[in-house]
Amino acid sequence: MKRIALLGPGTFTEESAHYFLGESNFKYVPCKSISDVFLSTVNGETDYSVIPIENTFDGSVTHHLDWLFHEVDLPIRTEWVYPIKVSLLGVADGHAPLAERNARIRKVVTHSVTLTQCRDFLREHLPHVELESVGSNGEAARMVAELNDPEVAALAPLAAGTLYGLEAYANGVQDHQNNHTRFVLVGQEPIVVRPTDTRKTTILITLPEDYPGALHQVLSAFAWRRINLSRIESRPTKKKLGNYFFYIDIEASMDSVLLPAALQEIEAIGCQVRILGCYPTYSYEPETSEV
Repeated sequence: MKRIALLGPGTFTEESAHYFLGESNFKYVPCKSISDVFLSTVNGETDYSVIPIENTFDGSVTHHLDWLFHEVDLPIRTEWVYPIKVSLLGVADGHAPLAERNARIRKVVTHSVTLTQCRDFLREHLPHVELESVGSNGEAARMVAELNDPEVAALAPLAAGTLYGLEAYANGVQDHQNNHTRFVLVGQEPIVVRPTDTRKTTILITLPEDYPGALHQVLSAFAWRRINLSRIESRPTKKKLGNYFFYIDIEASMDSVLLPAALQEIEAIGCQVRILGCYPTYSYEPETSEV
């Protein structure tokens, strides 16, 4: 059975992986930090890593992008998009009114990304509380359960509350209801999750320093071939101030004729091109019930 490293337990990453990959098809290995997730696969302790890479409202998780460029050589094998619904979790207290619970909460713990996604809720309902950032939402829920203190609550997935025996004080407290996160599965071996006709290619490009207008030339190589770029982002190479690499998502497959030709044209002007993956992509499809 293949092993998959992810932040967990009790995280949105784990929840999304169970939804798209299945709970019994793989052995999931929970890790406390994203560096532990990456290194678990690099060192051969696991076969794949699940990495949150982008959020609807926060944009890129730049720290994770930098890991993919600077620290590891792990191709993207598939991606999925999953809705993020945050709950306010605390110790069970006999269903006291929400206003009463909020009045006695003095601290809220959560992951830093989740914290930014719930600013409006915190400002409106818990303006007085101390905020503490931890390594994962699952870790936040575990801490609250371990403390067993009604004055401490967590912002985390509802599933984390179930896992650690916490009560949901409020559900769906994220500031935006259309809140989704993009996750990628990275690893050395190809994998097929389920049939899909949608594929994407991700590349990393470093421009030559002695070629004025190189970025324009790169974009032109895609434009005249009518190849759509769904995302382009610059990140520092960390070699010299003002020196960047570009992370580019392309809505095309390497099996096509046009994309390999575009990459050859880009390499011809002296760009370094690294193909991070050509992979299937999946969207969340909520279950519907017939009336």
